[in-house]
Amino acid sequence: MDPNWNDNQPIYRQLRDRVVAMIIEGTLTDGDALPSVRNVAAEYQLNPLTVLKGYQALVDEDLVEKRRGLGMFVKEGARKQLTKDERQKFLEEEWPLVVDRIDRLGIDPQELLQRLGTKEQENN
Repeated sequence: MDPNWNDNQPIYRQLRDRVVAMIIEGTLTDGDALPSVRNVAAEYQLNPLTVLKGYQALVDEDLVEKRRGLGMFVKEGARKQLTKDERQKFLEEEWPLVVDRIDRLGIDPQELLQRLGTKEQENN
């Protein structure tokens, strides 16, 4: 996790978002334990209640489960659910803004597809 926090959003929310990113990227997989509240608080110099609040948000979203005396663990299917939710959010909220910007800049969609094809070739 990145130790830098910004002032645009509460830290507990940023922590939640970082764990979500780790699940989507596969750094944390189904059944993996989240780092303990104490360890995260100590490592990033955060109040343990802030860390707990971030983790609780994940529990409330049914992405993480508490196991009494053991800690918090990524729930089965969390990545699949997050990917679905993030894809939906992108298509409904972010993509329309991208399309508007493409239109404003007069970018030809074919040019974008060509660039995508070039990038795919570079990655293979």
